[in-house]
Amino acid sequence: MPVKLPNNLPAIELLKKENIFVMSDLRANEQDIRPLRVLVLNLMPLKITTETDFIRLLSNNPLQVEMEFLRLETHVSKNTPEEHLEMFYKSLTEVKENFYDGMIITGAPVEMVAFEEVTYWNEIQTIFDWARTHVTSSLYICWASQAALYHFYGVEKKPLEEKLFGVFKHTALDKRHPLFRGFDDEFFIPHSRHTTVEKDDLLAKDGLEILSESPEAGIAIASSRGGREFYLTGHSEYAPFTLDEEYKRDLEKAQPISMPVNYYVDDNPDNRPLVRWTSHANLLFNNWLNYFVYQETPFDLKDVIHLGEIKQG
Repeated sequence: MPVKLPNNLPAIELLKKENIFVMSDLRANEQDIRPLRVLVLNLMPLKITTETDFIRLLSNNPLQVEMEFLRLETHVSKNTPEEHLEMFYKSLTEVKENFYDGMIITGAPVEMVAFEEVTYWNEIQTIFDWARTHVTSSLYICWASQAALYHFYGVEKKPLEEKLFGVFKHTALDKRHPLFRGFDDEFFIPHSRHTTVEKDDLLAKDGLEILSESPEAGIAIASSRGGREFYLTGHSEYAPFTLDEEYKRDLEKAQPISMPVNYYVDDNPDNRPLVRWTSHANLLFNNWLNYFVYQETPFDLKDVIHLGEIKQG
């Protein structure tokens, strides 16, 4: 099934060129199907790129997904035209009475700033709390995962000696976990971050479960509340050239940056990237949609508020 999107969203034409089937509101409304409603809080600077990344993943499944995009009210984006935000994004004020099957909260370029010093920290905390009573299952990605772990559990982020940058090998601690159905023994995830959360800090908190880790990248995926929340420290959603663009951008700005690890063919930045994470990225998002959204969400979305605390683990 395709993803249902607002009419004229730029990602529609971009994805059609990749032979990915997306559907506008007009056509989707003709189908007598209740789509899964997924809300995306997009904190990334290049919002159109991020929209396309997530639509690409969510479209590759047999369920119809209706996507909406959320913006902050206390922060003005400098890298996306205001017209685009006004046309395709909503604020929490506009959606706070709604209920959603799933929610994705992206990373943000503020990881070196203390949480309380982020200008929109109060609004982010409000959204995190709102999601617990209005969303069946939420994915927190990169900075958002660290922010949510800090907000809900008091887990501190720690600075790394140098940026974790590249594509790293991971394993699942329990391959029987539904999130990893169909996964190989080892799988790859891109990372691009200056901070981390430590394993011992997560293990010290009741209610958190570590699902995947890497010798080089550390904790990759954790969960809480029986799958109501997942914390992804990497960027499985990244397109093939995202790390390449980031690397060359920083080089042009003369910023300190090392070549992304395990990324280019023969570790030569003049070569193309060696893409080896997209199959598992598709499985990851499909498994989340199937086992933790579709199979857990109530038929009447208003009943999400009554799901309450469910069995841990």
